[in-house]
Amino acid sequence: MTAIDIPAAPDLDRMNRERGARLRAAMAQQGVDALVLLGNAAVTYATGVSWPLGDSGLAHVDRPVAVVVADDPWPHLFMPFREGTLADAPPAVHFHPPVYLEFDEGVRTFAAALAGLVPDGAAVAVDEVTGAMRRAQKALFPGGPPADAAGVLTAAKLIKTPDELSCIRTALRITERAMDGIEASLAPGMRQIDLSAAFVRHAYEHGALANVLDPIWQVMPDSRAAGVWTTHGDLALPLLTTERELAKGDVLWTDVSINYAGYCSDFGRTWIVGQDPNPRQRAQFTKWWEIHTAVKDVLRAGATAADLTRAAVAAGGGTKPWLPHFYLGHGMGTDPAEMPFVGTDLGEEFDEHLVLETGMVLVLEPVVWEDGTGGYRSEEVLVIEEEGWTALTDYPYTPYGD
Repeated sequence: MTAIDIPAAPDLDRMNRERGARLRAAMAQQGVDALVLLGNAAVTYATGVSWPLGDSGLAHVDRPVAVVVADDPWPHLFMPFREGTLADAPPAVHFHPPVYLEFDEGVRTFAAALAGLVPDGAAVAVDEVTGAMRRAQKALFPGGPPADAAGVLTAAKLIKTPDELSCIRTALRITERAMDGIEASLAPGMRQIDLSAAFVRHAYEHGALANVLDPIWQVMPDSRAAGVWTTHGDLALPLLTTERELAKGDVLWTDVSINYAGYCSDFGRTWIVGQDPNPRQRAQFTKWWEIHTAVKDVLRAGATAADLTRAAVAAGGGTKPWLPHFYLGHGMGTDPAEMPFVGTDLGEEFDEHLVLETGMVLVLEPVVWEDGTGGYRSEEVLVIEEEGWTALTDYPYTPYGD
């Protein structure tokens, strides 16, 4: 069995070089000469520069834009300069003044700059197109409509380097330390928003760069019928955090994510407020563990996503042990959920053709539900290896088990 050697601390310069090489290799394979990237996670992957989006009202306007040209190892970054944003910026980047692609004037400025970077007739791919970019498409992309950059990004990001895995593991440790303090303080009378405030504070104290997901502390209903109405008739998840006060016996499904060095964590556990689980609730965890174990028993490089879903369904007694609007598992990296996706509504054929490879990251999140128990849901982050997997998650299943 060959295990991936994950360094204790990531070498960010090496990671950026390797990511750039993977990105350009994917471009060459798919016949793309240049990428124009607006999505925050995509820009981070291409340039190594992290840009926390702190103001949702300005995030779509005041944001960096990256251009990757196939024959240049240094990406181009059009970036608003905030205090401290370049403190950890990699040197191997061509920096340009910011461009504001929500506005016609900003697109005209960018079109002039892009013409100097990308040769005539080049095949260009983009990950997002604003309204102003669409209006000026002929001037911005004179060689014809751009392709979708998703295929290039997915191919490059699918298999993680050891340094990327180190970043993900560090993000998970930060999250777990923060959540350990929250679990220890959990008590009746606390509000959901109090838990969120404490988590964010602890996460930043432990080294988080940004909070990725509005923390979820969802109080589960006594039955499916008593829950929020959904189009598919199953459980609703996630529901927004409110000022709701927690009561003794509330079953909480938690879900949080932070960012470290541009990489996300993913943490999910089931907690009970102010008391230990009863025998029926412990049986829910036992069933979840059986499903979780059955999936991990077949998880290795060369397995298909369908192998995992079949194992989960068999262990679940013939029904899918995951929510219909989510999945049995998903990847994670610069995005909190990215390829590979396992058990989605893309269907069985998609799962049959998705072959798992060494270095992929998979977040398993099966769900077990029985009315009157609050159910059980947890998330485990795993790295796929030649003969199995390595767990990156390192957090107990309290109060249900160790």
